[in-house]
Amino acid sequence: MNKKTALSIIILPLLSLFNTNNSYSQNPLNFGSKIFTADPSGHVWEDGKMYIYASHDEECQTDFFMKDWHAFSSSDLVNWTDHGAIFSVKDLTWADNFAWAPDCAYKNGKYYFCFPVGTGFKDRVNPKNSTKWMGIGIAVSDSPTGPFKDAIGKPLWTTPYANDPCLFIDDDGKGYIYFNGGGDYLVAEMNDDLLSVKGDMYKMDMGGYKPKREGPWIFKRKGIYYYTMPEENRILTYYTAKSPKGPWKYQGVIMDEEGESNNHHSIVEYKGKWVLFYHRWIENKSECGDKQRQICAENLYFNEDGTIQKINRTTLGVGNSFK
Repeated sequence: MNKKTALSIIILPLLSLFNTNNSYSQNPLNFGSKIFTADPSGHVWEDGKMYIYASHDEECQTDFFMKDWHAFSSSDLVNWTDHGAIFSVKDLTWADNFAWAPDCAYKNGKYYFCFPVGTGFKDRVNPKNSTKWMGIGIAVSDSPTGPFKDAIGKPLWTTPYANDPCLFIDDDGKGYIYFNGGGDYLVAEMNDDLLSVKGDMYKMDMGGYKPKREGPWIFKRKGIYYYTMPEENRILTYYTAKSPKGPWKYQGVIMDEEGESNNHHSIVEYKGKWVLFYHRWIENKSECGDKQRQICAENLYFNEDGTIQKINRTTLGVGNSFK
């Protein structure tokens, strides 16, 4: 065997391995379009596919002025289908801006798209001049990708100010809505039709630790409820409880912050494994040369006691885990 043949035997498999890994390097996720997306809400529906419902950052948008929401689906978390804008502020009569972090739920044979939206303007220099208001609406469809229709023609409530909802359906079919706003950690039980709130909002016991946060995401695993959130709008942290209303016990950090950029996420089980979806701020991606948000994914692992192992951001993401 000559030296050239021997080198080929060694090098070619290594190149093949490199190319295979590189082909699955997927962060940020490739949705097959050039739009910028954030605030991923991941769900697995009856067809077995993973669906992501996301907010849509417009090019060079001003202060998160956002107008519609998109949906994407995949069977392997590498190859995605872009289902386009599934709902827009143009479909509403009571709001015209701030199409922020959405969620979706399935019940009674229908898909319930839960969305925050608003009106007015936020004056960051002179806050007293701000007129911005945000509330939460519900749109319904027979399909996970729409078309969705505004189901009640108004927000679920007007006070308190609210955004970033999580619409959680428990094993017994009861629905709960968690949201950012109102100055406290609040949850409300939904009526069976998921079109209105049942009773009063409930102020949860967070065990004495209540930092500033946004975008809560609640899920259940092996009888344990998890309340996860971007603490200080940046660091992904979590609590656990034995009830969807708590009391909650603070458990610590899932993912550290990245610079001074906000984050928003969801945690979903898919094909027996767990995935963290989140967004990153990518340098020089917009026409203006500014950072823009794009959705990423990482594998997530639990310890035997149910606590979550800390995650680092990667370029590979979930790789070929679901191929």
